[in-house]
Amino acid sequence: MESENDCSLLPPGGNSVILSRRCSILAMMALTAGLTASSTAVSQSGTYRIIGVGDTMMGSDYPTPVFEARLTATADPATIIGRELAALLKTGDIVFANYEGTIHGLAGPAKRCNDPRLCYVFRSPPFHAETLKRLGFNLVSLANNHSGDFGDPGRVATFETFRRIGVAAAGPDRDGMRSTVVRLRDGTRVGFAAFGHNPGLLWLTDIKRAQEVVRDLRGASDIVLISVHAGAEGANALRVTRATENFVGENRGNVWQFAHAVVDAGADVVFGHGPHVPRAVEIYRGKFIAYSLGNFWTYGRFNLRPPANLAPIADVEVDKSGRIRSVRIHSAIQAMPGVPRIDPDQAALKLIARLTAEDFPEAGIKFLPDGRVSAPGIGRTN
Repeated sequence: MESENDCSLLPPGGNSVILSRRCSILAMMALTAGLTASSTAVSQSGTYRIIGVGDTMMGSDYPTPVFEARLTATADPATIIGRELAALLKTGDIVFANYEGTIHGLAGPAKRCNDPRLCYVFRSPPFHAETLKRLGFNLVSLANNHSGDFGDPGRVATFETFRRIGVAAAGPDRDGMRSTVVRLRDGTRVGFAAFGHNPGLLWLTDIKRAQEVVRDLRGASDIVLISVHAGAEGANALRVTRATENFVGENRGNVWQFAHAVVDAGADVVFGHGPHVPRAVEIYRGKFIAYSLGNFWTYGRFNLRPPANLAPIADVEVDKSGRIRSVRIHSAIQAMPGVPRIDPDQAALKLIARLTAEDFPEAGIKFLPDGRVSAPGIGRTN
């Protein structure tokens, strides 16, 4: 029988996958034992709001600076994205984003881009992490194709940047970084792991291992949230194909198969990102899946032609056992060069409603004008 002390017996580079995976959970629990979610919204009613957005990278200084002039270390970010959107983010107990880049002060080396039309390198200053924290973000995924823009040192430095300021992160396939358990202020434990399709990450194509990670989190947590960076990109990648997707020569996985597999293993909520456009949502076995939350705050070097400018915000209410009590889709939108604002026309909601009807017509999912989602399995008490 393994004990917590068994972790100290792992040799450097030890190849015991099961023990290493267990040690990762234990290490992250130790790291987060004193890390309490900083949101001001912790529920008194026995339910919790998980707010999720998609790809986020608010400007890069590599190879040349491209920044929003108003975004400084001392700026109030609510004056940039609008008070309404900032207030919404503050209502979450968990507020999640996929951080699509690196955030550190390392000089390099950066990855080599053979074709600048298809390849970008992102490095943001550390104060951007503080900006996200001030907005209410307390959880980020680093499992994406830009977290390795400065190699493994940059990925680790990005993880440490967030950890130092009390924002939990996961995604690198390294002990202590694969997953995390965040304690809300009432003691509720939210387990989180992030998966992607690039070297150095937990692979979404390794379904068996993904399920093992989720089962471990299920045992260590009250609520389990999973993030996945997957799928082809762009306006031609709006649909959930239920098949393996390939893009620029890469296997981007079968996100439908992955999402169902991790729910089968114990996940309560699955947030997808990577296509840079919104995709459908699904209620599977009473659990919520957003197949792509698109681009949220992607400044300067992203294609924001519609529908890539749409920034849906998933707002999922769960109870302490992870049961879905309610779901709502809020709509934000970006204008070039890339800052989100609440969208009164609700274009993201309308697109997701259409795509959900097309991709999951059998699911009985309906969307109300205010973004609330009605579906079998939502709000059940047993």
